[in-house]
Amino acid sequence: MQEKRVSRWYFGGVASSAATCLTHPLDLIKVHLQTQQEARMKMRGMTVSVVRREGYLALYSGLSASLCRQMTYSLSRFAIYETVRDMMSSKNKGLMPFYQKVLLGAFGGFAGGFIGTPADMVNVRMQNDVKLPVELRRNYANALDGLFRVWKEEGIKKLFSGATMASSRGALVTVGQLACYDQSKQLVVATGYLTDNILTHFLASVFAGGCATILCQPLDVVKTRLMNSNGEYRGVFDCLRETATLGPKGFYKGLVPAAIRLIPQTVLTFIFLEQLRQHFGAVIVT
Repeated sequence: MQEKRVSRWYFGGVASSAATCLTHPLDLIKVHLQTQQEARMKMRGMTVSVVRREGYLALYSGLSASLCRQMTYSLSRFAIYETVRDMMSSKNKGLMPFYQKVLLGAFGGFAGGFIGTPADMVNVRMQNDVKLPVELRRNYANALDGLFRVWKEEGIKKLFSGATMASSRGALVTVGQLACYDQSKQLVVATGYLTDNILTHFLASVFAGGCATILCQPLDVVKTRLMNSNGEYRGVFDCLRETATLGPKGFYKGLVPAAIRLIPQTVLTFIFLEQLRQHFGAVIVT
């Protein structure tokens, strides 16, 4: 009989929120780069431009919406993935095969992406506000104000603008992050050279972050454009066609800042998650 600790259902949302507090400026710059119609600025130039216009605190524009997104989107996908994974592993008395992790990650990410769409849309708008002319800014006071104003001024349907892209992206990110993290961690521990420690968590999460970035970047670009639009796109396919006019590189606009943001976000999320699990997780007997 052995005791081990497993994550509680809400740990994923808490860990993702903590990581977001550190990586939010990178996410903001990524959004600014993706919403350029023409690739005029690179990452460094965009960062300098934002700081010069609005000051250093502008790099944290939309933080409340970003945290709201993590406590809906990430909490949901982690809760679904980890709860089902632990139940199946306990029932089968063994680890899940990789293809089942991929399917479970895709389902959890799709559901989480849909649930988190309203907060995600407000997050994109609040981050993009700082580069708009003063007369065109939406000036949401915080995430809740943004959600209420979108519902009141544009209708409840607008809250789920870009839900198809957000859900599809959520599925790909969760496959890249959770399924690849679990599998790479399992393979690293199986070598016998490393145990279930912070170095293993770091190596597995770096690999998972890279997989997630490559998988989801095209959908991330389209999702960001749809959520930031003021009605200029008739739908997903119209946005895809417009983005395609920029060439293949248009779908990977902002790839470097996306990787610089998503890989640290993934690493920090899993390190925080593993520490929460090891110190505060639910104890089960095997």
